[in-house]
Amino acid sequence: MSVVYLFAFVSLYVQIPGLYGNEGILPARWLITPTEKPLAELLQDTPTLLWLCPQLGLDIQQGLELICLLGILLSFGAMVLQPLRDSMVFLCLWVLYLSLYQVGKVFLYFQWDNLLLETGFLTILIAPLNLFRWKSSFKYHDNITFWLVRWLLFRLMFASGVVKLTSRCPTWWGLTALTYHYETQCIPTPLAWYAHQLPQWFQKLSVVGTFVIEIAVPFLFFAPIRCLRLTAFYLQVLLQVLIILTGNYNFFNLITIILCFSLLDDDQVGSWFGHGKKKKASDLFDHKEPVFIHFFNHFLKMVTLPSIWIGVLSLTWEVVIAMFKCACVRGFFWKLWAIVQLAVFVTAATGIFAISLVPYTFIEYDTHSNIWPGVRKAYEMVDRYQVVNSYGLFRRMTGVGGRPEVVIEGSMDKVNWMEIEFMYKPGNVSGPPPVVVPHQPRLDWQMWFAALGSHSQSPWFSTLVHRLLQGSKDVIDLIQVDKSKYPFSQQPPAYIRAHLYKYWFTKANKDGSHPKRWWRRQYVEEFFPTVSLGDSTLESLLWQHGIKDNSPVERSPDGPIPDALRLLRAYIQPLSGPLVLWTLFCTGAAICLLKTFCSRAPRASKPRAAPAETKRKAKDSPGTGLEKKDQGKKREEPASIQGGSKVSEERSTDADRRVWKRK
Repeated sequence: MSVVYLFAFVSLYVQIPGLYGNEGILPARWLITPTEKPLAELLQDTPTLLWLCPQLGLDIQQGLELICLLGILLSFGAMVLQPLRDSMVFLCLWVLYLSLYQVGKVFLYFQWDNLLLETGFLTILIAPLNLFRWKSSFKYHDNITFWLVRWLLFRLMFASGVVKLTSRCPTWWGLTALTYHYETQCIPTPLAWYAHQLPQWFQKLSVVGTFVIEIAVPFLFFAPIRCLRLTAFYLQVLLQVLIILTGNYNFFNLITIILCFSLLDDDQVGSWFGHGKKKKASDLFDHKEPVFIHFFNHFLKMVTLPSIWIGVLSLTWEVVIAMFKCACVRGFFWKLWAIVQLAVFVTAATGIFAISLVPYTFIEYDTHSNIWPGVRKAYEMVDRYQVVNSYGLFRRMTGVGGRPEVVIEGSMDKVNWMEIEFMYKPGNVSGPPPVVVPHQPRLDWQMWFAALGSHSQSPWFSTLVHRLLQGSKDVIDLIQVDKSKYPFSQQPPAYIRAHLYKYWFTKANKDGSHPKRWWRRQYVEEFFPTVSLGDSTLESLLWQHGIKDNSPVERSPDGPIPDALRLLRAYIQPLSGPLVLWTLFCTGAAICLLKTFCSRAPRASKPRAAPAETKRKAKDSPGTGLEKKDQGKKREEPASIQGGSKVSEERSTDADRRVWKRK
């Protein structure tokens, strides 16, 4: 989780000026406006630390950058230093990312941002609290809090599989979804092109495997048989690895793999490093798999409520085991302390499980309508904190008739037009798909969503066009860091328009070789009309969407913190997001490897030599019979004992003391 937080904060930090800066697409100063309300009331309405910016002498953009930098420092420190992997550190990381999420608007409204916040909140409960270092770090409630991770994994995977069928998408029901998925996903990888060339029968078989892994296998998460849970673990990880290889989904798949570790035990993890213990076979319990019937809606009604009861029984079993362990604790004080901790975490686990039923039952109406009103009210109270969320990935397969893609063009004379090519999203038909995971280019992602509808459904697109006409360097850096690849780096375009194209992957040559082009495309229609600065059409769109701001931009305040933020930004700005991200990660990984090698380096034990003065005096003095006897015994000791064992050293020291005492 430290590594995932590092990826998330770094990825967002490099994009803040272009997304939320004073000359960005959605300036954060529009989102956080000064008010005379008390701070407590402001935090209740919008829980974000950005309300403290005026007290720190920072503007909103600098506040966003400071929050990201604090998150980067904490997550990097927790990555390389074990003492920082503490519950309080993860609480700070969760608060920092929640503060960003509250003002991120459309560019942070992704399911992986919700998943990071929910997983981060569970990490607070699971991570050790090192306030009491005088006691062992083992906690008897660990199985209960770790069970919440398993329940989150179940909700994520089961809902992702169910929504594919409840959406009534013909490609999922016809098992043809993967024949379109690889070329229509937001940012495919080069391997996606090769996966797209696989025969259709294999694509259909892969869809069946996806349904099995996402709908049937999650019920094995709660199986009492260890081998079933391990099978579920490897199947889930296999699916996530395949998604990582064929698509750039930032840190989402990494979080899912982290959740899968809740299916393992210490023996399995230890076996990977060669020091696991063989576990005796446990009692076997009957396990009945859910029966699929012809009508999926009826099946869903049958399985949703039982899945909840499976969760209740599984959580109850973990609580009973934890209570038994607490009862076996020796000492009245330690037993009382264990019981208090158990009561607190059982209450927290029960509350989280209860409110998670509200978003979980979104997949089935009848079960959702029967949720107790008190649980609904509790869910509404914590909804703004993203403690629990609903999930459902790839609900419908888009781009069945071709991948829609918006291409922005600029011109100086309204006659000669040049395309503005993005760094990551498809544009140039000869350009290979990039590999940017775990970085998330949020503008490129929103461009993919914008192509699915009209420009009026994406109000931020009008601001993007306006900033490009103004020549905003921060926004241009989101499109191209390398200024040589941006056609209007010297002077902003006088006119801008956008066209909608349909893109398809090219097919392999008859001899099996790769063609010269990765994509082929076809013009569809005009997406955004031709506009210029001061154009009435553009001005009306900005006023219509409420994103026209005539107020002058205030000068950034001066001070040590703002100056340091500006200096660091000037150094980072010429670098791309993946480069910054992987540089920090590799640095942290190198530090961890060095620490591991240093801790495992063999330490040769050398015999401790007797003091030179003692040997000299003992040799010069004639000595008594007892002294000669002691010295004779010392010479008769085995060489292995004299060679550095702790017992031999203690005996040698005691003998020297007796000699000096007699003298």
